[in-house]
Amino acid sequence: MLLHALLRSMLAPLARLVFRPVIEGRANVPRTGPVILAANHLSFIDSVVIPLVAPRPVAFLAKADYFRGRGLKGRLSKAFFTAIAAVPVERTDHRGAQESLDLALEVLRAGRAFGIYPEGTRSRDGRLYRGRTGVAHLALTSGAPVVPVALIGTDRLQPVGRKLPRPHRITVRFGEPMTFPGVPDEAPASTVAQARRAATDDIMAAIAALSGQERAAGYRELPTTQGVWPAARQGNAQG
Repeated sequence: MLLHALLRSMLAPLARLVFRPVIEGRANVPRTGPVILAANHLSFIDSVVIPLVAPRPVAFLAKADYFRGRGLKGRLSKAFFTAIAAVPVERTDHRGAQESLDLALEVLRAGRAFGIYPEGTRSRDGRLYRGRTGVAHLALTSGAPVVPVALIGTDRLQPVGRKLPRPHRITVRFGEPMTFPGVPDEAPASTVAQARRAATDDIMAAIAALSGQERAAGYRELPTTQGVWPAARQGNAQG
């Protein structure tokens, strides 16, 4: 937490120059206890912007590769992602997707804030795609409230394929917390699936209301290359 606070104090002034952020609804984020921040996803830098502007540390899953690079670049990468409370996870197969959810639940059970992108991966055309139900699994299992988050302009701040951000004003809107009743352990699988789908759809509707994005009817196609980011399968991808 100390390293995170130190990093924020160093980066926040720079962020104001580069991001020129307009931040709305910060008071909607509970200051204590577990909470899920569910956001739209337009740029790699989204996972940097949210922790810098949120009123408390927010953990995102990040590729384990970022934590074990060599040389000065590797050490700086590890220090940065550690400082913003990122949680390393391996890029593997379907087993990695479940591991990602388990790690997220550990964060929430520790009373921390966890960030997730229900679309699963970045939108390349600016539309908001259908949410994957990993976010609802976390909410229904942990009982944590969900704060919908809208990021506006981050795709221009750091477009896909650009290594470094460029000056551009962005807006971050935090919506009102949403809570969902738990599903009994003895409930049939179909009931659980319906509850997750309904909760996810409600969350995506709240994000859309905040972001003003056009809605896409289907899911955003996930990467199919070897080593696909497992968390994307369940609705949380950095990159």
